[in-house]
Amino acid sequence: MGYELIDHTADIGIRVTEKSVEELFKTAAIAMFEQIADISNLTGTVTKDIHVKGMDLADLLINWLRELLWCWSIDSQLVSHVTITEITAYEVRGNISWDPFDPERHEILKDIKAVTYHGAAVEQTHAGWQATVIFDV
Repeated sequence: MGYELIDHTADIGIRVTEKSVEELFKTAAIAMFEQIADISNLTGTVTKDIHVKGMDLADLLINWLRELLWCWSIDSQLVSHVTITEITAYEVRGNISWDPFDPERHEILKDIKAVTYHGAAVEQTHAGWQATVIFDV
């Protein structure tokens, strides 16, 4: 289980496959941050609670990732770890661990501008759950 990059003209796409919807949301968040920066050397010294709502699971995933992208874009927080504490079809609560961006320690790989609805999908499969997300770079 995990994620793979998918080809998309001028943007970045990911396809996430996990056994549970909780793991799907967690992996999608980490996959997004792995596209932004090398997160392997982050320590996650600071934590923060996140609460997001959506109209369905696809909308919820997009809103979840947008909220996390906001943490990076506005607050310069590089997320290293995600815990989902509660999830329904319309709401997700979680906790993130992050490091403040330090240009001397962290290499930025790509600038993700937005999480898009284009091609967004969350579906239950015979093996678990699968999601597709496209990021505007």
